[in-house]
Amino acid sequence: MKIILTQEVSGLGTPGDIVEVKNGYGRNYLLPQGFAIQWSKGAEKQVSVIKRARDAREIRDLGQANEVKAQLSSLKVTLSARSGNGGRLFGSITPAEIVDAVKAAGGPVLDRRRLEMPGHIKTTGAYNVQVKLHPEVTATFPVNVVAAK
Repeated sequence: MKIILTQEVSGLGTPGDIVEVKNGYGRNYLLPQGFAIQWSKGAEKQVSVIKRARDAREIRDLGQANEVKAQLSSLKVTLSARSGNGGRLFGSITPAEIVDAVKAAGGPVLDRRRLEMPGHIKTTGAYNVQVKLHPEVTATFPVNVVAAK
C-alpha cells in the first residue's frame, strides 16, 4: 500500500514522504490515526504543501539544534499538578504540558511530537525528558513535578 505521511512516524519517515507499507498497517493504524493519507495523483500534489509546513516549524540546521540544546540544558522546568496522598497525581503529565512549561520557563518553542518521555509521569518528582531536535541532536532536560497547593 502506498501512502503519504502527514506526521512523523518513528522508523518510517517524516511528513510529506511517500512510503510503501503493508496493507494492514496502513489501513488499520496509519490512516485512522491521521498519520498518513492514501496515495493518489491528486494527493501527491499536496506533498509540497506538507513539506513547506514541515520546513516552517523544523529546526533549520545542526548549528541551530546545538543552540537550542544548550538553551534547554540550562533551564529549570517545574510543573505543578494536583496530587493525592504519597505524591500520586490525578491523571498524568502530557507532552503538551511539558512544552508549555518549557515555554513558560523562558525556553524555546518545542514540538510535542518530538518529546520522548520516560514512560507515563504519574507521581511527583524529578524526571529527565528527551527531545529530538535534529536527526543528529537529542537534548535532555530535567522536569520537576511538584504538588499544586
